[in-house]
Amino acid sequence: MRLIRKATLVALMAWLGATSAAEIGVTDTTVTLGMSSPFSGPNGAYGLDMKEVITAYFEQINKSGGINGRKIELVALDDGYETDRTVANSKKLIDESKVFALLQYYGSSPTTQAMNDVFGPAKVPLVGTISGAGTLRQPLKENPNGRYMFNIRASYADETEAIVNQLVGLGLKNIAVFYQNDGFGKSGLDGVTLALKKHNMAPSAVGTVERNSLDVDAAVKAVAKANPQAVVMVTLYKPTAAFVKAMTKAGQHPQFMTLSPVGADLLVKELGNDARGVGISQVMPYPFNDTTPVVREYQRLQQANKNTNYSYYGIEGYVTAKVMVEGIRKAGKDLTREKLVQALESMTNHDVGGYRINFSPSERSGSKFVDLTVIGNGGRVLRYAGHT
Repeated sequence: MRLIRKATLVALMAWLGATSAAEIGVTDTTVTLGMSSPFSGPNGAYGLDMKEVITAYFEQINKSGGINGRKIELVALDDGYETDRTVANSKKLIDESKVFALLQYYGSSPTTQAMNDVFGPAKVPLVGTISGAGTLRQPLKENPNGRYMFNIRASYADETEAIVNQLVGLGLKNIAVFYQNDGFGKSGLDGVTLALKKHNMAPSAVGTVERNSLDVDAAVKAVAKANPQAVVMVTLYKPTAAFVKAMTKAGQHPQFMTLSPVGADLLVKELGNDARGVGISQVMPYPFNDTTPVVREYQRLQQANKNTNYSYYGIEGYVTAKVMVEGIRKAGKDLTREKLVQALESMTNHDVGGYRINFSPSERSGSKFVDLTVIGNGGRVLRYAGHT
């Protein structure tokens, strides 16, 4: 009788151990992921584009058997590109939805605060965010929360340096900056200032606009006084369009340049013919032809869903989803958050189909790839000749 009780106790302890060891967000048949991005408001189109592609890719993975036998479930919450809502969503995803990991956030200030206040302390990995901010790329010794932030895209410092080098190479010396007053804008302003300093130059004028505002009058007055040859705009598509229109109305016709978060297709829709000639730095492969394997995959996915409106936000969502899936696959059948972190860290010179990712135990900046494009006739996005 004593032996039976002892065997029963051992079996019970083993069962309890197995139960307690199960990772949050993981079952024998599913793995649950969370996403917070804007799906409404002035920047809702960005998040909806990414969510549509990510959802379609996960459905494709699920139809082929999932990852190590597990289907992917996605919980996506709207944050309206507001920091407080992003932080609240992160808490909800982790504490209530019980997600295993996070992907494809949006914005410098929202993601930075969520990292430092929520998912970093909770040790929940986030793969990919639409931000090149330095606050998300600090050495891990300086900010241990950064261990759980895996940046895929190049930094704003990388983008602004490419833009400044292009402008200076064309002989332009009078270069101004227009930025939005938040983490994104300030990171871009710092990047332009640093890049200009390398050429013994400084911004000739600086104008600013509040986030989610279109009140650009003060910025136009400040920048127009310098009569700049070029303006680097670190803003999203609506304030960018408002600024370009107002500058043109004021008789100013500089070379306008802006960074990848602007969304080329949305800027064209907002500006119409006035978009012609605006330069945009990009951090993803050119999504409008099929010369790159990952772009071919992305286009086939879109075509299968009867959508041929290709975009840079779409290809970024696709790349992020691929990196997450590969990380989970490499982490193995016995899936834990720590094993996902280690699997992602092992992606050194990892080929995502012509786009390479470089993570390591000390590196969370996956790529330094920057391409320069310009909006041409009919709103077509064209690559600068000779730039790679």
